[in-house]
Amino acid sequence: MFTLIITIHVLACALLIVLILIQRGHGGGLVEGLSNLDSMFGTKTNTFLTKSTSVLSTLFLFTCLVLAVMSARQSRSLMEEVKEQPPAQSTQQAQPEPQPAPQPQVATQPQETNKAE
Repeated sequence: MFTLIITIHVLACALLIVLILIQRGHGGGLVEGLSNLDSMFGTKTNTFLTKSTSVLSTLFLFTCLVLAVMSARQSRSLMEEVKEQPPAQSTQQAQPEPQPAPQPQVATQPQETNKAE
């Protein structure tokens, strides 16, 4: 039942998109490019498109409400079945901090200074 309603909903969406795009609006719509559209649907093309849009929009609203009620009655989330994964450790935390290299000790000898007296 749920699949049937989703199928009807998707079909109504697709047909609504097509019907809205071919309607003649303020900007002309796609009907301007299709000059023989009147011969396809007859002289009452605008009436046909308007009524079809009204019927499909009502069907779309009805299927939205039915799907909302059906999903509320199931009262489960779609994400319940997804296993929660532990967060990945960042690379900075995984690597130990580098230790400073030991400094070589240089033996220092007292320098002799030649004083000419």
